[in-house]
Amino acid sequence: MRGKKLYINTIGCQMNVYDSGKMADMLYRANYQLTDAVSDADLVIVNTCAIREKAVQKVYSFLGRIKKLKQKNPGLRLVVAGCVAQQQGRAIASRFPQVDIVLGTHAVQQLPDLIQELEKHPRQIIATEMTDFIDEPGPADFSCAGLSASRDGIISDFVTIMRGCDNFCTYCVVPYVRGREISRQPQAIIAEIESLVQAGIREITLLGQNVNSYGIKENLTSFPDLLAMVNAVTGLERIRFVTSHPKDLSDALIEAFGTLDKLCNHIHLPVQSGSSRILKKMNRKYTRESYLEKIEKLRAVSPDIAITSDFIVGFPGETDQDFQETMDLIDRVGFDSVFAFEYSDRPEAPASRFKDKISPEIKHERLQALFKRQKEITRRLHEALVGRRFSVLIEGASKNQIKHTADADAVELTGRTSENRIVNFKAPADWGIDIDRRKGETKGVKIEAAYSNSFWGVVADRPEMR
Repeated sequence: MRGKKLYINTIGCQMNVYDSGKMADMLYRANYQLTDAVSDADLVIVNTCAIREKAVQKVYSFLGRIKKLKQKNPGLRLVVAGCVAQQQGRAIASRFPQVDIVLGTHAVQQLPDLIQELEKHPRQIIATEMTDFIDEPGPADFSCAGLSASRDGIISDFVTIMRGCDNFCTYCVVPYVRGREISRQPQAIIAEIESLVQAGIREITLLGQNVNSYGIKENLTSFPDLLAMVNAVTGLERIRFVTSHPKDLSDALIEAFGTLDKLCNHIHLPVQSGSSRILKKMNRKYTRESYLEKIEKLRAVSPDIAITSDFIVGFPGETDQDFQETMDLIDRVGFDSVFAFEYSDRPEAPASRFKDKISPEIKHERLQALFKRQKEITRRLHEALVGRRFSVLIEGASKNQIKHTADADAVELTGRTSENRIVNFKAPADWGIDIDRRKGETKGVKIEAAYSNSFWGVVADRPEMR
């Protein structure tokens, strides 16, 4: 019997990637097969992001294209999920009558039942009610964990450990579209990870809006203790986590980078601004000085740790001096890379009502200056790594095929270091015969050339670093 075709368009953060994977796994058991061609789909899901206006516009544009498809294929079903669905709810259904289901951020587990209900009683369904608990998957769901991984042959996957946020940064809509902070039970998290490892996953990224505060409200295991539990999972090679709020970065978590052998030597620590005055307006609850102190502690435990960050430029009231403090902080920390964005007003976020808005021209100018400075820092950091050896987790054949050598007795593979740096490297030709078997292996690689976003190397006898 032919399975139905499912197309998922995921916009936004890793949390949405995780939710999309869960929806795909649940619907797989309902006889839906993933397709890369939206025109072939019987069911289309767009998993949305509301963090910036540009992401919202992507959603509207996609829904316009699906309207034309539905005119040709009236049986096509359309689901809008994620943060825009939660934020706009009935307004989305009213503005886009081609939408069949509006699926809020707390209703992901309901999707198979809602689709069945839609088939029996065709109408628009809006499921945006928020709950104060997490609907944990059952044993059958855990046995299904990793379906996407086993089908796609990936070796790295995400696991959400908590939902929501209690920080209420003045620029952010997350507490309004994801709800208040609530943590999953540690036993359920470990069970899901074990199932993924059995499916071939070797690297796990733990997800949460603020993983540092995991378990505190519920008096559960602390986040450093949860990391130790994950570290003990047999067959798992590496652990990563995002996002980490600086105000809750504890000494115990910092020490974990020196004691847990599977914890990757990389932390994403969003600072948003280098000005304490702007940080206060953002309600970030830390200062420039306290952020720099935590950077010093991290590097005392792990001198070679890779540190990445997020920045918002042009926040309301940001002066030239405030921006120069951001540029100075970038110089002092020496981030491996950063994500940076121009501030934009978001519905419900308090900063949308702030005065002293910065002009688009100044915001753009500051963003370009920040990118230019960070590009210079990244180039210097990358060049300093040439000649060193790193442990690389193999992800498969290189897509770039740089072909540094015409050696017929070699094949080019790709992977990542513990510091999350992409490395394309030359390996013996016989490795290419069974690349799938090589996926998930960890090999030492000597770096021979550095580029802006990646490295080139050759297989080495031993890694200098983990």
